[in-house]
Amino acid sequence: MSDFPSSHPHAGQIGLTGPVVWPEKGTLPLRRDLAHIDLAPRFLVANYAVPVPMQIGETSAPLVRSTLEEADVITTLEPGATFQALDVTGSWVWGCLGPEGPSGYVRRSAFP
Repeated sequence: MSDFPSSHPHAGQIGLTGPVVWPEKGTLPLRRDLAHIDLAPRFLVANYAVPVPMQIGETSAPLVRSTLEEADVITTLEPGATFQALDVTGSWVWGCLGPEGPSGYVRRSAFP
């Protein structure tokens, strides 16, 4: 039985029930090492993060699948858009637009 109160959205039993189909990169905010906290009932990873809202600065910013230079652009975030940050480094912010995605990387310089 879960330690969550019955009114909590994650209340109930959580268990390993067999193989899980891993979604395509750039969809759910899910990596092998880290996932959005709302995905905890569905995916087992080493760590879960509660998103921190960050706003895109005055210039639009691409949301890309990876930090490689030739990475596919998933979408473009408009100035002032809210991005849910899950992992922040000196150069990149990994996160999502919501717990169901899309997810990817935005350059750290896109945020004020």
